[in-house]
Amino acid sequence: MALHWITNLRVSCSLVLGASLWLAGGCKKSEEVAVPEVTVQAVHPMKGSISEEIMADGTLAPLAQAAISPKVTAPVRKFYVQRGSKVKAGQLLATLESSDLEAAALDNKGAYASAQAGYETATRATAPEEYTKAQLDLAQAKATLELNQSIVTARSQLLSQGAIPGRDLDTAKATLVQSQAAYEIAKQHLEAVQQVSRKAALENAQGLLASAKGKYLGAQAQLSYAEIRSPINGVVTDRPLFAGETAAAGTAVVTVMDTSALLAKLHLAQMQAQQLTVGASAKVTIPGVTDPVDAKVVLISPALDPGSTTVEVWLRIENSKGLYKAGTAVRVAITGRTESGALLIPTEAAQTAADGTAKSVMVIAADGTAHKRPVKLGIQTAAKVQVLGGVDAGDSVITTGAYGLDDGTKVKIGAADAEAPDASDTSKPEAGKKDEK
Repeated sequence: MALHWITNLRVSCSLVLGASLWLAGGCKKSEEVAVPEVTVQAVHPMKGSISEEIMADGTLAPLAQAAISPKVTAPVRKFYVQRGSKVKAGQLLATLESSDLEAAALDNKGAYASAQAGYETATRATAPEEYTKAQLDLAQAKATLELNQSIVTARSQLLSQGAIPGRDLDTAKATLVQSQAAYEIAKQHLEAVQQVSRKAALENAQGLLASAKGKYLGAQAQLSYAEIRSPINGVVTDRPLFAGETAAAGTAVVTVMDTSALLAKLHLAQMQAQQLTVGASAKVTIPGVTDPVDAKVVLISPALDPGSTTVEVWLRIENSKGLYKAGTAVRVAITGRTESGALLIPTEAAQTAADGTAKSVMVIAADGTAHKRPVKLGIQTAAKVQVLGGVDAGDSVITTGAYGLDDGTKVKIGAADAEAPDASDTSKPEAGKKDEK
């Protein structure tokens, strides 16, 4: 029994020793297995030009719009346009009932004609006649004064000779004083006619004429309000009433829009707006239109919107064929500042850290391993991004397959291996764990 136990013990030890040796050999073989390489795509940073794209949502508005409303309340006599009608500035669109206004205009026209006749009479007859009469009165008074003066002189000589009594001289002197007074009165009257009466008569006639003319023009204006005309070139977009319905003063009866060009109106943050200039090019994506439409920045508001503290920007879109409609919501891409000779890499090569701010790329080292390198980025578009620091033109930057790679992973450049695990696939637990690291 003892011998049998020892024999079994020797066999067991041999088995254990053999198993140990086999395990040791297996571990050695596993250590000798090569680490698999991950296939990636990479590029060298290139020098080139890049322009910043400012994206925003906007709404198309007409180049000009006129909601035309009458200044008087009256029934619509006739419409001359329908919705969709093309009109020109000054074109008659509708007329209102205006019999009472026509009568008032006719009445004021008659009063104006009467005032014109009165003015002609005052300026060509009444005032000149009064002035002429005053001149004649002065001349007559002057002649009488001179006659009486000569009589006094003659009688003074006769009295000195004793040919006439003294009372005759006194009577002549009294008559001279009266004629002198009459002359002064006639002279003052002429001056008054020249300076006051004639001027006042003319001003009175002018005032009456101006008043009558004003009333007549007012009546004509009231009558003109019965005609609804377009102030702009455009297309009729709204006509809410029918002939016979009453148009209320101040309520639009016809709306005209100039859609030969449209304005894409949008609001941008102040920092973005400061990078724009009038004339900057842009692309506008319009629903239902296959390709983006060219546009130009035509206005940058000089003040912030008080409600949103944003800057309103207008882009002009040519619409001569009428393909685009006012009121459409659009997506706008505006070309901002441009950098020439910038170091560029594909946008997909840049990675963002979990904090949302730190940027990095995966660079292939000389030994074929991938290493994460922090970078500073500048202008970024959908296709490429400007690198301000962190890599240079000689580096090989991984573009595809870098997501989820651990630092130091062995990589090779080539086409993606369909059978190899995709490092960018975050749906796999392994990739997720690597990303967390």
